[in-house]
Amino acid sequence: MSTSIIASQLDAAANAYLRSRLPQHEVIDLAPGSLEVPAQADVLLIRPINVKEILTAPVGWPWSLRWVQLSSSGIDFFPHWLFQGVPVTSGKGSNADQVAEFALALIFAAAKQLPGLWVKDAHWQLTPLAPVSGRTLGIVGFGHIGQSLARKAAALGMRVLAVGRPGQAIEPVAGVEQAQSLEQLFAQSDHVVLAAPLTAGTRGMIGHAELAHAKLGLHLVNIARGGLLDHEALLDALDAGTLGRASLDVTDPEPLPAGHPLYSHPRVFISPHTSAISEEGPQGLLDRFIDNFTRYRAQLPLSNLVDVQRGY
Repeated sequence: MSTSIIASQLDAAANAYLRSRLPQHEVIDLAPGSLEVPAQADVLLIRPINVKEILTAPVGWPWSLRWVQLSSSGIDFFPHWLFQGVPVTSGKGSNADQVAEFALALIFAAAKQLPGLWVKDAHWQLTPLAPVSGRTLGIVGFGHIGQSLARKAAALGMRVLAVGRPGQAIEPVAGVEQAQSLEQLFAQSDHVVLAAPLTAGTRGMIGHAELAHAKLGLHLVNIARGGLLDHEALLDALDAGTLGRASLDVTDPEPLPAGHPLYSHPRVFISPHTSAISEEGPQGLLDRFIDNFTRYRAQLPLSNLVDVQRGY
């Protein structure tokens, strides 16, 4: 195989890193929002923000490309045509630890009543705070993020329940029990973290029926995709007192429209889909891409190949 030409929508710093690690190959910067891929390029690194509004395939797609690398773990932000005619790999697992840490931060914030606990004047009121150790964490979705979170939570002394793909056993992780159903997981958990991919089968998977089984005062965390959770059901459960708190790093749509009731609900805490963004930049993605690039050049099977039928 001749020298590869990698067309990248990543930022200048990321592309400079790729050039330093792959000096025998060419890395071409694509302008933000641009799909003007050079005719000779055989690899494309692509971000969802730059293509999600392009609903039909560009003329000649997939051109001379032989491999497309997504910058994200999920594929739901990308148009269908991107997965036609060329192998596509995802960034699955590259930011699992960052997202898991964020989920843990939300759990600690709920248990320790942050930021509401901070005082701004001399009026001090002592408040009993909930422990984290000894409480039960339910994890819905047991991929890279779910497993990273489970290991961290178990190390903190939490009981961990998890469910993965329907009908399949979860990956064995020390200290983790497999819940027999979503209903059992919701009924026994003090905190539930949604970490499943968004597919046709998981859209709206958490609704009135599931939340009706929630342990009283449950803290629900969504760091996966907003479409997993029925927002109307969430508001109903919060208003009924079934749920004690909801921490949402994702919503559907993003952002929510102005005036949406989730913005003003006193027990809902929304962050702007930021859990995967790190000060270190896309280092995990870049290193995984370089490992996969070695496989690509050696004509070996690629890791993290997207299965469109499965949805991730």
